[in-house]
Amino acid sequence: MRERITARVLLFDPQGRILLMKGRLPHAPDAPGEWFTVGGGVEPGESVLQAAAREIVEETGFAGVELGQAVWMREVEAATRRGDPVLVRETYVLARCAGGDPCRDGWDAREQSLIDDIRWWSLEEIHAAEETFHPQDAARLLADILAGNIPETPLVLPRLTRR
Repeated sequence: MRERITARVLLFDPQGRILLMKGRLPHAPDAPGEWFTVGGGVEPGESVLQAAAREIVEETGFAGVELGQAVWMREVEAATRRGDPVLVRETYVLARCAGGDPCRDGWDAREQSLIDDIRWWSLEEIHAAEETFHPQDAARLLADILAGNIPETPLVLPRLTRR
């Protein structure tokens, strides 16, 4: 099975809200949208932190972001656009920025077609929402981070299969 290394970003504003995107997977463009963090693939020669910084700029337009440490890791069995199996190895990096309105100017055509929304969420809004968030159990996991319970080494989240 092919592997894809990704950098996911827990991007918080000064009010403790997290920036999330709502979209669909390339192999299921007609599926209902789900909320997930900013981020994407690590390019050859990049570290996870370098990829996180690049993805923040590309997907939000925010500069001057303070990157922290990796706090979670997860493996996801998924499918490519052609339906081929792929193992996605996600590393979730903590980050903070000044907030504001994200800019979509850096989105490529695929992102434009698959991403339906991007917005800041408070923990209370996530708890109250009847939507799907990733990673699973996002509200509890984010509550720990917001309470200052930052793991010394990344917490390994349950493996997910999405096909």
